[in-house]
Amino acid sequence: MIYFVTSNKGKHAEARALFGDLVQKDIGYTEIQADTLEEVAAYGIKEVASRLDGPVMIEDAGLFVDALKGFPGVYSAYVQKTIGNSGILRLMERVEKRSAYFKSVVAYAEPGQESVMFKGEVHGKIGFEERGRKGFGYDPIFYVDDISLGEMEIEEKNRISHRAASMNALKEWLEARKG
Repeated sequence: MIYFVTSNKGKHAEARALFGDLVQKDIGYTEIQADTLEEVAAYGIKEVASRLDGPVMIEDAGLFVDALKGFPGVYSAYVQKTIGNSGILRLMERVEKRSAYFKSVVAYAEPGQESVMFKGEVHGKIGFEERGRKGFGYDPIFYVDDISLGEMEIEEKNRISHRAASMNALKEWLEARKG
């Protein structure tokens, strides 16, 4: 059993579909202002590992839009709350090259052990409109092969997503340790 520290029910649902026995803990932690997702995750995992007794993981993710020089990147959650998908679409109104990627960093720790990190990415593009009511956050505007993540069921999204890639890497690492 692993504690997954997140307030995001969508993240928890996607992770639970991969791990099964995952317990969501909405205890909050400090998300520092940093240049990389790895720095944010490294700081956060130390904090939550000191507060919970047992295996714990956190996940930080960001949307990186090439035409916007990587924005919103590490500020993705804040930008989603403030300008949302419609704000990103407005910023992209006259942009033809719409390539973007999602990146996920999962940090994991066990009592008395050093934390480890796993990364995943999915490349796609920013659509011209929101499509789909599944998923959460930027999913309705992020397209892979002309379908938005917001149109995908969890199982389909978990075959290609950045979060599934980082979490599957953690899962494989845990299984390899069991022998």
